Amino acid sequence: MSLRIKDLPDADRPRERLVELGPEALRTAELIAIVLRTGLKGRSAVQISDLLLQRFPSLDCLARASLEELQQVPGIGRDKAIALKGVFALARRLASELPPEPPLLDRPEHIADLLRTENRHYSVEMFQTVLLNTRRRLIKIEKISQGTLDTLLVHPREVFRRAILANAAAIVLVHNHPSGDPTPSQSDIKVTRDLIRSGDILKIEILDHIILGHRTCSRSRDYVSLRELGYFSK
Repeated sequence: MSLRIKDLPDADRPRERLVELGPEALRTAELIAIVLRTGLKGRSAVQISDLLLQRFPSLDCLARASLEELQQVPGIGRDKAIALKGVFALARRLASELPPEPPLLDRPEHIADLLRTENRHYSVEMFQTVLLNTRRRLIKIEKISQGTLDTLLVHPREVFRRAILANAAAIVLVHNHPSGDPTPSQSDIKVTRDLIRSGDILKIEILDHIILGHRTCSRSRDYVSLRELGYFSK
């Protein structure tokens, strides 16, 4: 004889508890009981779920169990085993659709690692902005302007217009030196300070300005951080 969930007291009915409290308030066994729907052989669906979790102590173990292994648990017949396999298959498909978390870009080396390969092939200076959210994770990379071998024109309106459209909380400035020497020029320093002042007005923080070059025998890093060099000091 099956023991149905609706025959249980209200406090022990997982469907009603989910409606009232939300799924996060339910134990794993209660969520599984909703999938099983009814009990069997004098056991409630929650009690059968508890037995399942004793036999398979993690959701990963339960998801990997075969139909035959699931049916070895008292109260789990073919239909309930199939329902469980179907739920876990859907969960795997959902996980595959979720985008990976954007990279954390809170250090100069992380920015350099992100953009090094692409910038290595530019024969002229290319100015880019790395737009970040409040947790310093990547929103997107914007190419702002392209210059000549050693000259670059940057308009603050382009930098901040794109940041505002992307709802960015902070920006890292990046450009390359095709010569390979990442030492900042006076023009680089002036552009940086102008953009910092503009960002202060708009409440969008300029976190750093990274200049990418090439490693040499005497230069172990292929980039410089203008913040590390002290150009962001008030």
